[in-house]
Amino acid sequence: MVNHAITLTQQLEYFKEYQAKLAKVAGSTKSASITKDALYVLSAGSGDFLQNYYVNPLLNHAYTPDQYGSFLIDTFTNFVKNLYGLGARKIGVTSLPPLGCVPLARALFGYHEKGCISRFNTDAQQFNKKLNAAAANLQKQHPGLKIVVFDIFKALYDIVKSPSNYGFVEATKGCCGTGTVETTAFLCNPKAPGTCSNASQYVFWDSVHPSQAANQVLADALIVQGIALI
Repeated sequence: MVNHAITLTQQLEYFKEYQAKLAKVAGSTKSASITKDALYVLSAGSGDFLQNYYVNPLLNHAYTPDQYGSFLIDTFTNFVKNLYGLGARKIGVTSLPPLGCVPLARALFGYHEKGCISRFNTDAQQFNKKLNAAAANLQKQHPGLKIVVFDIFKALYDIVKSPSNYGFVEATKGCCGTGTVETTAFLCNPKAPGTCSNASQYVFWDSVHPSQAANQVLADALIVQGIALI
């Protein structure tokens, strides 16, 4: 599977480098204020499940989905604590989407089930419960921290189940490719063979990512949830 995600440890190092550069330009007092007032948006778990756990027999034989989810929650918790230690105070995190409705999941695991894969969606819902609990605990334990979990599961599930209500025609496959490995600019771009000419009618752009049109609908649905961070 094509996956080039930057590790969380490396992301923290990049953030520290940014802070050092910011301090040189704005001064230590102003840079600390910018860091405190900035909004940080995290995306947790989608790639870990779809492009790692479900396709890695070593992982899915060693851990149940619930156990793997707990491991990810621990990782998320530590990452937020580190961000807080570096001065972050306003953090938004997206929940898991309905994993069983994503084209990648349907293409690789949907041969026994028509429509969305229910067990994957159940995994996502169980993870999201843990994510909400972890976020609530973090906020209680860290003075001044505001953390909001954006419920992308319901918003995207509603679109997939009733695409025409939102102006979409296709919700089962991506505009680009077969729904398996098309997650890179090389394999999935407007000039690649098989890419549709009407992406705005598709809920998904490639095998895992919503289209720009779908992202706009999602943003409109989730923006109210983020008011607490302002």
